[in-house]
Order: sequence, then C-alpha cells, then structure tokens
Amino acid sequence: MAEKKTVKKPVTKVRYEVVHHFEDLQDNSKAYQVGDTFPKPANKKVSQERLAELSGKDNKQGKVLIKKIEE
Repeated sequence: MAEKKTVKKPVTKVRYEVVHHFEDLQDNSKAYQVGDTFPKPANKKVSQERLAELSGKDNKQGKVLIKKIEE
C-alpha cells in the first residue's frame, strides 16, 4: 500500500494593528496609538468576539479600530 504524504501548511501568525487611537475599556483603559500591535502584550488572549468588535464598527467609537495583519 502506498504511503500518504502530508503537506504541512506554513503557520501564519495573525496579528492586529491599531488604525485609530482608542482606550481599551475592557483592559483598565489601556491606551493604544495608531500603529501599535493589539493586544499588549502580544501573547495576551483576546476572544474572537472582542477582535470582531474592534475590527468592525460595532463598538463605542463606531469605527474600525484594529486591522488584521498576517505574517
């Protein structure tokens, strides 16, 4: 029987970059400036719901605050 070869996909690390200044009201009002990486520290766990809120317009500022960057 022929042996199956598995092809490994390269691991892409998903990061988020701040596109509008905001203070994270769910993290002791931590300030984020344009160009910062979200979250700080980078290994902090953030829920998918929170990422969706900040990367969409369904937040208190009503605008996109972070954008996804793939490395």
